[in-house]
Order: sequence, then C-alpha cells, then structure tokens
Amino acid sequence: MEVKICGLTEAEHVKTCVQFKVNYCGFILNYPKSHRFIQFEKAKELTNIEKKATKYVGVLVNPNKDELEKFSELNLDYFQIYGNYSEESFYNIKKKFKKKLIIVIQVKNKKDVLKYKEFEKAADIILWDSSGLELSVGWNFEWIKSIKTNVTKMIAGNINIEKLEKIFNLADIVDVSGALETNKVKDISKIKKFMNKVKQINENTSF
Repeated sequence: MEVKICGLTEAEHVKTCVQFKVNYCGFILNYPKSHRFIQFEKAKELTNIEKKATKYVGVLVNPNKDELEKFSELNLDYFQIYGNYSEESFYNIKKKFKKKLIIVIQVKNKKDVLKYKEFEKAADIILWDSSGLELSVGWNFEWIKSIKTNVTKMIAGNINIEKLEKIFNLADIVDVSGALETNKVKDISKIKKFMNKVKQINENTSF
C-alpha cells in the first residue's frame, strides 16, 4: 500500500513526508475554497524541496488552459484533475504539458465507480474520491473491490489510521488529508504515526 498526503502547505510538512517516504505529496493549486489552498509562489517553494523518491502532485479543479500552462512550470510529476473532461482532452493535457495524470472520479453512488472506463486509457492513476472536494466525506470503498483494471487505483474520502487495515487490499494507494491535521493544519506527529502504521501493515502483509 502506497500513500498520498494531500493539501500540504508548509515546508516542514513536505520535508517530513519525504523523510518518511510518503509516495505522493499533493498541493492544492487553484481551489481557494479549501483551507489547504496555496499561492503559486508558495507552491514553487514547496515543489523545489528535494523529494528523493516522493512524487509531487498538483491538484486542480476544473483547470483552464492558462492554469495548466502556469502550473506546468512547477516541479510536479502529476496533475490530479477534478472536472468533466473527455478522454481526448486528458490525452492532450498529458501530451502538451508532459505530466502524468491522476484522473478523479467523484463517487456519490455505486454506479459512479464504473466511470473509470471512460478514462482508463488516458489515466496513469485513477482516484475514486468522495463528492466533497474540500470536505472530508466518506463513501463505501467496498464498491471498487471487484474492479479489474491495469491502471493504478487510488482511494480518498475521510480516510484515517483506524481504517487502514480494512482498506489496504482495496487499492494501490490511499489518499489522506484531514485525518493528519490538527486545527486544519498538518500535524507532523500524525503524519509520522500514520506512516509507521502503513509500514507495519505492509511488512505484515508482504510475501
């Protein structure tokens, strides 16, 4: 099980994630409704931190062409995109901006999980998320249990340390944010505790 920690806003938090081998660090780039939103200059500072094996992800909500152009200048490995785009549009974004894509499916009901088929060929990672955007809203992760795809699977939506053992075999990556905060700010002690739990689970389930 790999981990993405999303909504990072401070250098010390990013450095902690890199130190504890968080696989993906997410930055909210164009959605000021979120308390995790950061300005472009801050994003430039954070994405220039040495990341070793960690991948940096720019999280974008309905980005327009100018925003994609602007954020492609950052030291990002992935664009994570929320919005209604065709598979062809996603292909064009990948080709033009030379970023891998995390394509998001927002899940309100069981039928929604099957929307991945529309974007399977364009996606490097498919993220099944709640419909809450800046809110931590849960959904039934069991709905994706039967999905067979060669694309890397990620899940998000009110994930916390208590749920890890139940969900570790449902997806390749878990995406966590709010559970690692205290008073809406990332908490280094919670990040460390979460990553130690993931390490323990991975060691206990390795073959």
